[in-house]
Amino acid sequence: MKYYITILTMCCLLISCSSPKKGNVIINGTIKGLKKGTVYLQKVQDTILVNVDSVVVEGDPTFVMSTDIKEPEVMYLFLDKEDGVPYNDRLNFFAEPGEITINTTLMAFEKDVKIKGGKNEMKLQEFKKMNQRFNDRNLRLIKENFEAGKQNDQEKLMENDAAYKKLLRQKYLYTINFAVTNRKLEVSPYVTLNEIFDANLNFLDTIAKAMSPRVKKSMYGKQLIQYIEDRKAQEAYSEIKE
Repeated sequence: MKYYITILTMCCLLISCSSPKKGNVIINGTIKGLKKGTVYLQKVQDTILVNVDSVVVEGDPTFVMSTDIKEPEVMYLFLDKEDGVPYNDRLNFFAEPGEITINTTLMAFEKDVKIKGGKNEMKLQEFKKMNQRFNDRNLRLIKENFEAGKQNDQEKLMENDAAYKKLLRQKYLYTINFAVTNRKLEVSPYVTLNEIFDANLNFLDTIAKAMSPRVKKSMYGKQLIQYIEDRKAQEAYSEIKE
């Protein structure tokens, strides 16, 4: 009898050790070309980036991780390649209950990534694609400015300065429109806080007021509302001081 109890206990231990952690978010995917390394699932907690799950890769480039979340939030996939290279890779994505698939490559971890997720992630990808165009145009202007500076071409420098201001205005207007259009999703306050936090308070107020009641109560919604209140208080204090 003791023999059977011992066997049963061992089986239960094996099952509990081999069973993957359960969660309402499952993240799976493949990092093509990865032979050895550790993939970490991370999130920001109290302003600190913390690990919530991890997978050690030994030959098989596929991974599966999970976590529990109360609401949609941005998480990070961090790759420690363990190859002696002094830098590693990290990419962000919007996690929400359900299954998320992330496929990428070892050689171009961030550039080659393909993510299949929920509504917030789909909209975040849309925003990133457009934002990259703004960034590319900005890099071209920086390069042109550098060349104009070497040639002391004042006319070109002034032209580039005007072009930069126009580009910045276009980026801000696009982001404001994106945030208002997607007011029913948590991606709205998220991109506002990360991309145009220094925008005119009237614009930020417009976004905050447009958010749906549910989004206003979300983590990013609360952060945006609090940020606006803090800025208003700071500006009011500055006016009194002057």
